Amino acid sequence: MPKFEVLLGDNREILNSLPECSINTCVTSPPYFALRDYHNDDQIGAEDTPEEYVNEMVKVFQGVRRVLRDDGTLWLNIGDTFGKNKNLLGVPWLVAFALQRDGWILRSDIVWHKTNPMPESVKDRPTRSHEYFFLFAKNKNYYYDIESTKTTAKHPEDKRTENGHRRKTKEWQEQTGLSAHSGFNKNYETANLRDVWSIATNTYKGAHFATFPLDLIKPCIVAGCPMGGTVLDPFSGSGTTGIVSCMNDRNYLGIELNPEYHALSYKRYAEEVSPLTTIME
Repeated sequence: MPKFEVLLGDNREILNSLPECSINTCVTSPPYFALRDYHNDDQIGAEDTPEEYVNEMVKVFQGVRRVLRDDGTLWLNIGDTFGKNKNLLGVPWLVAFALQRDGWILRSDIVWHKTNPMPESVKDRPTRSHEYFFLFAKNKNYYYDIESTKTTAKHPEDKRTENGHRRKTKEWQEQTGLSAHSGFNKNYETANLRDVWSIATNTYKGAHFATFPLDLIKPCIVAGCPMGGTVLDPFSGSGTTGIVSCMNDRNYLGIELNPEYHALSYKRYAEEVSPLTTIME
């Protein structure tokens, strides 16, 4: 049975105590800059400037890189915010470029398109409906199970043009990214995972403000970690990453600073995942 464990404390300290090269992949979403107060003196996200926030991010992910296997990956979700004079700060890219300078290999920027975004009262810009997921690799050769995330698309009925020739529908081409003649006689085709994910947000009735949609992080987990491997989330929160990991036969190690969220993650796990699964306290 997969193991579910959440360590209580500051991730910058705990990461330094973990064995090197012991984690397959890290899937995480740190507190966003200047967005919420989690009522802890050691919290990240309450820095005075974006630069200070970025520096703390670099420190955390130096610890993550140390514990990742040589073929390990980091899947990082991070949101943006506005500063003075209505200025969008570009925090996700500030963090991404800082991690790149620190030695991470930035492999992909994934757009999470929220199909049910929070309404905004602003009248001088479009409503924001996306966040970024960045895929980083520790080294240029890394584990990535491309087959686990492929989508299967049913071939639509061929349509006959006026001159009698059969052709594929535009919908089929847009869905798969295949050319008009690719797989013409096949009933099904598979397509690689794209870098725009249209997934609705969801909420958890517990105390935690922000939770991942389960469907959002499943591709990260199954692509980045083999069955029986270990997934890390140094900002564990209510334990969504752990729940999805164990549901997909991966072990989970989380780190959480807030005692209430630490307790909540075990409660939620007991509610949503088999109680027979091994739980390490």
